[in-house]
Order: sequence, then structure tokens, then C-alpha cells
Amino acid sequence: MSNATQHLISGAVSGFASSVCLQPFDLLKTRVQQGDGALNSDARKPLKIAANIVRTNGVSGLWRGTTATILRNVPGVAVYFTGLNYVRTVLATNPYFASTWSQGANPNSHGSTLPKLSAQGNLIAGAATRVSVGVVLNPFTVLKARYESSLYAYGSLSQAIMPLLRGGPSVYLRGALPSALRDAPYAGLFVVFYERIKNDMTRLVRPDSAALSSTVHSLSAGSAGAVAVLLTHPFDVVKTKMQVRNEARYTGLLQTILTIQKRVLRWYNPSHEPQGFEFCNRMGGI
Repeated sequence: MSNATQHLISGAVSGFASSVCLQPFDLLKTRVQQGDGALNSDARKPLKIAANIVRTNGVSGLWRGTTATILRNVPGVAVYFTGLNYVRTVLATNPYFASTWSQGANPNSHGSTLPKLSAQGNLIAGAATRVSVGVVLNPFTVLKARYESSLYAYGSLSQAIMPLLRGGPSVYLRGALPSALRDAPYAGLFVVFYERIKNDMTRLVRPDSAALSSTVHSLSAGSAGAVAVLLTHPFDVVKTKMQVRNEARYTGLLQTILTIQKRVLRWYNPSHEPQGFEFCNRMGGI
């Protein structure tokens, strides 16, 4: 089996497993972010949202949108890992981006088989791959967000797909820009933090067994993912609102950001109106 095929299959399997296991959390995230009201609303409290879903639709209701998530994540994760391996391999041929080539390492080592890159190489490889995959699969991202949202009463996947097809590029590419602004730094930061944390951990605990190697990689990935998510979360909120809400104030990136700012400031100070909001309304956003 070729290296590319192995990455493709491994990515698809991991994408399927993570989609099914984590769908309730993804559903709750979308429900929390979809709102247009006060920050202290019950609609922004995940536990109350979950309790209401279970009370209305049963426990299985927490897995609403799983099919749409699988359609987005299985090819997304598979293509991402395959593309990441390819981009890293290409960048490793450039002395500026290359660090050390792992193929030349001890064949009995349990470390990563990916080519080693400098911090700049890791940043470019992760960002370029994730943004490219995100743009290509953005129609499935919109489908996933709308199916998870309570703002759309879709009874089947076909009911959710048809409005996207009728809407054209303006609908199924909606939110692509904030997604790119989220994914580019997220992917780059994830790879950089992952490599740094992994290297630091291997100095403390030598991964000379499969169990230790798996532990090091899991802890490194979890820590890196947590940091990257916290730093890029604002654009995820913007993306969700642009994809699930139809109001004119959520049609453009800048207009959506200013709308969110307006509601945040209104919650802290109801009499405050952020400068530039009315101007943005007249200009129609970007």
C-alpha cells in the first residue's frame, strides 16, 4: 500500500470515527453560535440546550446532522492528511523549510514518519492544506451548519441540499472567508504547537514503545488543538452566523463582525452603538 493511500484511508477512518463520537458537541456548538440575542440568554447555555434537545427529540436528537457531518469530515480529514503529507514532502526539499528527514532516522523509532520541517515550513504546510480543503468542501460545511441549526426544520438531507443548489455560489460558498481566516492560523498554529510540544515531551519521556509513543502523540495533539481553537474561535463564530442566518446584517464579513460587536456592547451597555455599524449597513458589508 502506497504512503498516500495509507494516509487517505487512515484519514477517512479517523474522520468517520470522530464525526460520530463528537457530533453532540458539534451540534451544541452550532446551537450556541447561531443566536442573535443577548449573551446571557438560555439559548447560549449548552447544558440547557442539550436538555431541551433530549426532552424534545430523545437522546438520538443529539446526533442530528451526523450524516451531513460525515459528508464533510470524512473526505475532509482524508484529503487533509494526504495533502499535508504531500505539501510537507515538497517543502522538505527546500533547505529553508527542511529540518531533518525522518526517513533517515532509526527505523525502529516510534516517532512520526512525516518529513521534518522548520517552524516556518510547518506553518505554511498546515495553513495551505487546511484552507484549500476548506474552500473546496465549504458547500458541505454550510450544509452541516444548517442541518445542525434549529433555525432550519429540515426533515431529510435532500431537503437541506436543494436550497443550497438553488442558491448557487452565493449560498454554498457563504462563510468561506471567515473559515479561511480561522483555518489558516489554526492549522499552522496546531502543527507548530504539536511539533514543539511533542519534541519537548520526547526529551522528558523517550517514546521507545508503541504505548508511550501513542501517549506522547495524543497529549501533544490535544494540547496543540486546545491552544489553536482558543486563538481562532472568534472566526468560527463569524462563520457559523454567516452560514445559518439569513438577515442582511450577516451577509458580509465586516458587517457580521460589527453586528456581533454591537450585540456584545449592547449587553454590557445598552445605550452604546459601535461606530461604523450604520456606515457598514449602507455599504452592504464586504
